[in-house]
Amino acid sequence: MTQIAIVTISDRASRGEYEDLAGPAIERWLRRVLVEPPDFVRRVVPDGLESVRDVLIELCDQADIDLILTTGGTGPSQRDLTPEAMQQVIAKELPGFGELMRQASLQHVRTAILSRQTAGVRGRSLIINLPGKPSSIDVCLGAVFPAVPYCLELIGAGSIIVDSSVFQQHD
Repeated sequence: MTQIAIVTISDRASRGEYEDLAGPAIERWLRRVLVEPPDFVRRVVPDGLESVRDVLIELCDQADIDLILTTGGTGPSQRDLTPEAMQQVIAKELPGFGELMRQASLQHVRTAILSRQTAGVRGRSLIINLPGKPSSIDVCLGAVFPAVPYCLELIGAGSIIVDSSVFQQHD
């Protein structure tokens, strides 16, 4: 069975001071678009280079997760280091994911140009960085997800089937 990890990156949520809203929004979105629900793995980690890097390596190398969706840590603030952690983890960057997410977000939010989300591959795991704002989840996942099943196939990861009534995936 395909495994999908959802990693919320937030100092406040990791300390229990703030309810994680983005992680559950991602899971709801996936349950709506996938034909068969995967096994979900959830993590909440603080912002920062080491915390993000270490959880991504663990999920890829030890847990054999097929798809990892992170939320948070992609802005310009000093503690937002998710893209920097990604650079230390991935073997191949897939910059088109970030480009398309920003383009789609700009139709809704003028400050989307400040977001630094990206995607990449480590072994048989695809990692996609999403913004931390729950309202951005639908926009960003809706933009890039048609390519995700094919990307998972190309890297030898577990397969997922998208409900064709929601949107078309790669031909």
